Amino acid sequence: MTDVEPAIEEPVAPATSRNAGSQTLDRGLRALEMVAGTPGGMTVQEVADRLEVHRTIAHRLLATLADHHLISRGPDNRFRAGGGLAALAGGLQTTLLDTALPIMRELAEELESTVALLVKEGEEVVGIAVATPTQAPYHLAFRTGSRHPLGRGSAGIALLSALPPRPGERPEVTRARAQGFTVSKGEVEPGAHGLAVLIHHGVEVPSACLNLITYRDDVMARAAPVMLEGAARISGLLS
Repeated sequence: MTDVEPAIEEPVAPATSRNAGSQTLDRGLRALEMVAGTPGGMTVQEVADRLEVHRTIAHRLLATLADHHLISRGPDNRFRAGGGLAALAGGLQTTLLDTALPIMRELAEELESTVALLVKEGEEVVGIAVATPTQAPYHLAFRTGSRHPLGRGSAGIALLSALPPRPGERPEVTRARAQGFTVSKGEVEPGAHGLAVLIHHGVEVPSACLNLITYRDDVMARAAPVMLEGAARISGLLS
């Protein structure tokens, strides 16, 4: 009897726990890869179908990823790569910043105004880099890490324009989608103008835009083609 007792002392519960944990992690990573690799985003059901799991399981996986800002759910109920994905993959954010900052500094000098780089993170817009002019007598300050709601201000409108059209969207979003840039005044900072242009890139980095911030009407009158050309240069280097 004593000879066979050691044979039945096997760690059944811990092994099962490890296997279940590995399966959950595997599914979560696969879901993240699928969503990040689909520019148009994915629904809960599409993820469930691809993973061959119940919709409830897919929803739980996506909700966890969204809680960590690795993905975000848009107004169209589709999940896309979130700003936290770039923060996690520091090398990818470094690529975006290293590419954008020299051109942002050129734009800031030419337009004598502050230029910020912002990304979409969930339902917010987050500033991740700022360039300011060195020769201008004055300029508006903008702090890296500043946040405001998606859809407010030129940057929020521009980032919404990257999503598919949807019923009831602001006319400014529709217009931005057609003309390639958007302007606003006083929606984030009272009295301040904003002009934002999307940066088009692959799935390796989150949706991003350049945002000019100024009080000057004369700068706004000439800024659109300069900002469009700058964003196009960044996009070309990232592609």
